[in-house]
Amino acid sequence: MKCPECGLWNRASLPHCIRCGTPLNIDESSRITWKDTLRDGGASSSYLRADEFGQTDQTPEPRDALASEMQDLKQRKRRGAELQKRMRSECGVSSNVEILDKTNTGPSASPLREPIVLQQITRSGVQARRESEVRSRVRFLDENGAFVESRVYDPLIPESFRSGEELPSELTGRMKRLQPGRKSVFPRILLVLAFLAILGGGFLAVRHFLSPQKVTAENPKGVIISASMQNDQAAHTIMIPGTDGTTIYIPELHASYPVSAGFATIEVPDHIWYDNLEGSLDENMDVTLNPFLKSSSGRQSPMDPIHYSITIPLSRITLESPDTTRTTVSTTMATIKINVRPGSRVTVNGKDYSDTVSSDTGEMSYNATIQPIGDNVFTFVVRSPYCRDNTLEVVFYRAKQDIPLDLAVGTYGTTDKKIMKVTATTLPGAHVEVTTPHSDLNITDLASTGKFSFNAVFDKIGYNTISIVASYGNRKPSQVDHTVYYLPPADEYTVKAWPLTEEGYAELLSNITVRAARGQVYVVKGIVQYSVSDKPQMVVINTSDDGKSQPVLVENYTKTKWEVGKYYRLYADANSTYNGMPFLNARYTYTK
Repeated sequence: MKCPECGLWNRASLPHCIRCGTPLNIDESSRITWKDTLRDGGASSSYLRADEFGQTDQTPEPRDALASEMQDLKQRKRRGAELQKRMRSECGVSSNVEILDKTNTGPSASPLREPIVLQQITRSGVQARRESEVRSRVRFLDENGAFVESRVYDPLIPESFRSGEELPSELTGRMKRLQPGRKSVFPRILLVLAFLAILGGGFLAVRHFLSPQKVTAENPKGVIISASMQNDQAAHTIMIPGTDGTTIYIPELHASYPVSAGFATIEVPDHIWYDNLEGSLDENMDVTLNPFLKSSSGRQSPMDPIHYSITIPLSRITLESPDTTRTTVSTTMATIKINVRPGSRVTVNGKDYSDTVSSDTGEMSYNATIQPIGDNVFTFVVRSPYCRDNTLEVVFYRAKQDIPLDLAVGTYGTTDKKIMKVTATTLPGAHVEVTTPHSDLNITDLASTGKFSFNAVFDKIGYNTISIVASYGNRKPSQVDHTVYYLPPADEYTVKAWPLTEEGYAELLSNITVRAARGQVYVVKGIVQYSVSDKPQMVVINTSDDGKSQPVLVENYTKTKWEVGKYYRLYADANSTYNGMPFLNARYTYTK
């Protein structure tokens, strides 16, 4: 109600304004109290309420409903008392017999209780029988005032009969049935219950050992955890028991899962637990889910946590070059080639080189600078998607030098030319000597700058070594040995090949030393029978026309990976013998 003086809005039930005390002009006809309404048997009163914008609505008063319920309770109690009085009069029970409810005096007293107490009983057997009949006829009223099923009670034994006097015949028969000397059905019932309990325990034990679900002391009972795959990645399937229609929320996954057929099924990829973790990770990790039960009203209740263990795979890294993780070199530069999964993060000695990894093949080349300090260590750390870190160390040993002697940066390690120009530097004024085949040694600038050059000549196919020695006064001489892989072009190499016929195979076995010294090339055709070694790859091929004889051991120097059971045409030069068969070095591979 808005005050006509100060304009303050007051409750409609207030007679005066709470600010200025001005009487509120309310029509007395609208002031119908709940007492008047209940007295007249009408509905509860309501009031006109207005908000600050002047909008009014008619809202029932909550206290009216409470008053109505209290009046209804009084009426029900009054009707119950009248019914009890009428029942006593109909059954002929004297005023000495009272029906009392000592536990709950309200009209909603539970019929499962025994509210009837016999206050007095006469000694006459006829009177006792009558009272027993009265008891068997007693009926109860439910909370709505309707009769429920009757209950029969045995009469209580009065104190006057406990002094040795004769009891009525009905009481005597019932007392005999309760004597301890007589057999009772209760022991039999207990035996049956015990037997059923043993059977139930055995069933639960068998179910525990045979059930596929994983229930441990750590996890709640009924939770099923199993390993699975999701998008070709390791995962775990978790089934949480619940009531259909409810929802289980997992805060770690920021998702909710409905319960269907008694379970909420959750697929959890293993990698989500360690994707954002840096540094070294263990092979196994213990993880925890903290589920919440979400009701239809949106209320969340915490459930028991769920624990399980995952295995973190190791990132793959393969060393392609050099052949071993420790190599002795004499050059200032060396190339390291590795192979990882595409998309991997690769660091070398703490510096990121991920941009040099091929997105298609995962190959990576790293040019290492080798100092004459002994061991030069290069540490590769690889972190592939959904994997933990893997570390590879490659060591290049370069002996310490009293006289500096270095090949020029960019000196080739492979070539298809028989002659290759080599440039090097040493201490100005030092004496240099090339001890391997070479030509055109140029020492014009040796005295002033220490720079010199020459042409290295390769006299065999495959690996050739270039050796240089520098000396100066009384200092210890320095020596550099550099290996170069020489392979002529295919059109130049394959035209020199001899066929491995029956006569050619016998001749090769008889003159293997001579043929190896000359680097004689042969063509090897056939199916790979079996593998002898994977790194380096060496296989056995039968070169006869029927593919059953003339075995040859071939080492793979080509770019093609051979497979057992497949046909190949190889071009290879003689090397030596192995287990009575020719041993050749294959340089080119063809599949037809």
